[in-house]
Amino acid sequence: MNEMVNAYTEAAAVFQLLAHPSRLHILDELRRGPACVCHLQAVLERPQAYISQQLRVLREADVVVDEKDGLNVYYRIVDARVLRLLEQTLGPAQPARRVAGCPCPHCVEQEACCS
Repeated sequence: MNEMVNAYTEAAAVFQLLAHPSRLHILDELRRGPACVCHLQAVLERPQAYISQQLRVLREADVVVDEKDGLNVYYRIVDARVLRLLEQTLGPAQPARRVAGCPCPHCVEQEACCS
């Protein structure tokens, strides 16, 4: 019985994470591929401090991890359960996208090769 209570508690915590619109938007973007804070800022049109705060919550819940690549830090989803919930709720992930005006290397590289 106690195992089921723990399972319900864990499931409720995941649903709480996903119930926040900005975190859901961040996770939707991250399922397209790793992204840095400046890219997420451009996509969500929110300040860096706000994006970092939401990423901290997701990192502390072991849903995302950060990886340094040179001067940039990229975030990616590591929780398969969250990926499955996003797929079921939002449908298949769309391809990664370039955001006009985003200074991150992924957007700048795409802009340079596609100009």
